[in-house]
Amino acid sequence: MLLSKSKIRQSLSLKVLLTSIAFSILIAAVIGISVRDRVASTIINEKISISKVETENAIYLAQKHFKIAKFQGDVGLNKAVEEFIASSKEDGSLSGRETVILPIATNSKVGSIYQTVPSLLVLDSIPNSFREKVRAANEVLEERTTVNYSDGEQLPGFIIGGKLTIPRNGSYEIYYLFNLTAQYESIAVVTWTLLAAGLLLVILIGLSTQFVIRQVVSPVQQAAAVAEKFTQGDLTSRMAVSSEDELASLGKSFNEMAVSIQQQILRLENLSLLQQRFVSDVSHELRTPLTTLRMAAEVIYEQKNSFDPNIARSSELLVNQIDRFELLLSDLLEVSRFDAEAATLGVTEVDIGDLVKKTVDYLHPSKSNLFDISTPENQIFIQADSRRVERILRNLISNAIDHGEGGKVKIQIKDSENEVAIGVRDYGLGFEESDAPFLFDRFWRADPSRARTSGGTGLGLSIALEDTKLHQGQLWAWGQPQKGAHFVLTLPKQHGNSVQSFPISLEPEDLISTGNKY
Repeated sequence: MLLSKSKIRQSLSLKVLLTSIAFSILIAAVIGISVRDRVASTIINEKISISKVETENAIYLAQKHFKIAKFQGDVGLNKAVEEFIASSKEDGSLSGRETVILPIATNSKVGSIYQTVPSLLVLDSIPNSFREKVRAANEVLEERTTVNYSDGEQLPGFIIGGKLTIPRNGSYEIYYLFNLTAQYESIAVVTWTLLAAGLLLVILIGLSTQFVIRQVVSPVQQAAAVAEKFTQGDLTSRMAVSSEDELASLGKSFNEMAVSIQQQILRLENLSLLQQRFVSDVSHELRTPLTTLRMAAEVIYEQKNSFDPNIARSSELLVNQIDRFELLLSDLLEVSRFDAEAATLGVTEVDIGDLVKKTVDYLHPSKSNLFDISTPENQIFIQADSRRVERILRNLISNAIDHGEGGKVKIQIKDSENEVAIGVRDYGLGFEESDAPFLFDRFWRADPSRARTSGGTGLGLSIALEDTKLHQGQLWAWGQPQKGAHFVLTLPKQHGNSVQSFPISLEPEDLISTGNKY
C-alpha cells in the first residue's frame, strides 16, 4: 500500500482529503451511471420509435401501391411488388436494416409466392413467439432482439413486424431487423466522455479540498508543532497570527495560554529553587547548634545517676530526640544533594547477603527471631555504593517493622545472571491501591493525622528511590489492606548496566501459591 494505515490515522489533512475524494468518486459514479443509462435509453428508444413510424408508413404506402397495381394485371402487380422489395433492400443497405418477407399461408389458387430472406441472416433472429404476435395483431409491433448471421456475427438490435396483403397472393409477414451498432458506439462515446468528466471532476474536487485543507488544517498543524516544542522545553514557542478569523482567535488564545503556562513554570521553578536552597541552608546552619546540643546532652546523660529519677529520664529523652533530629537533618541534606544533582556513587565490590545481615543486626540486634531471611548458598557480589544500598535496605526494613504490627518480616534474596533482587515482606496493615502512586513521594504519610506512634518523616522511601535510580535499579511496592506489603529492590550486578529481568516477582509468593490475585 502506498499509504499505511498509521500514516492516515496520524494525518488529519490526509484523512479529510481521502474522505472527500472517496465521496466525490461515489457521487460522480452514481451521477455518471444514471446519466449514461438515461442517454442510452433515450438513444435506443428514439431509434426504435422512428423506425416504427417509418415502417408503418412504408407498409401503408406499399399496400396502397399494391391496390392500384392490381388493376394493371399480374405483370403490373408483380412489377410493383418487386420494386417494393428492391427499394426495401436498397434502403436497408443504407440504414443497416434487414428486410424479411414471409407468407402467412400458401394457397394453390394464388399466382405467386413472394418470400425474401437476406442470404447471411439467420431466420432464428425472428423469435416464433414474436411471429405469432404479428400474425394475431392488426398493427405494427416491435421487440428487442439479437441479430444473428450465418458467419457467426451477433449484433444487438430490434425487430419491427407487420402484415402486408398482396392482391391475388394472400397475406404476408414483413419484418425489418435493425442492428444498434451505431447507437452503441454513440453510447460508448458518451460513456467515455462521462468517465473523463468524472475523473476531471474528482481531480478538481481533490485540488479544491487540498486548498481548503491548507487554509483550515495548517493552523492546527502549526499549533501542534508549537505545542510539541513547548512540551520539549522551548517555552518561547508561539503561533504566528496574521488574520482575524476564528483560527486567528485560536492562535491568540493558544499564545495567551502559552504565556500563562510559561509564567507559572518559571514561578514554580523559582519556588522550587528557593525551597531547595532553604532546605540546604537550614540543614547546614542547624549542624553547628545541634553538635553543641549533643555535646551538652551527652555530658548531662553521663551524670544521670546522680540526678533525681525524673531528671535522669529527661536526659534520656533529650538524647533520643537529638538522635532523631540529627537523622532528620541527614535526610534533608541528602535530599538537597539529590535536588542539586550533586549525589555521587562510591562504587565497590559488595556482598549483598552480608550487607542484608549487617543491616538487620544494626536495626534490631536483639530481635533476630523477628526476621525470616532467605539467602542463596553462594555469595552474591555486586558493584555498588555500599553506604547507599545499606540505606535503601535500612529504610525498607524499618518501614516493614513499623507497619508490620509486630509480625515477622520476610527478607528474600535472589539473583539472575545480571541482576540481584531483595524482597522485604511484612504482614501488617498494608496500603490501599490508591495510595501506591504516592508511596515514594517526599513527606507523604499514609496517615496524615499523624496519630500513629510509629513512622518517620516521610523521607525514607523517597531517598531509597533516589538511591535506587543512582544505581539504575528498580524499586517497586505491592500492598493490600490487612495483608501487608511487599517491597522489591532490583539492582544490576555490574555498575553502569540497567535492569533487564526481575528475579523476584512483585506479587508475594504466599499469595500466588494460594491463588489470590491483587
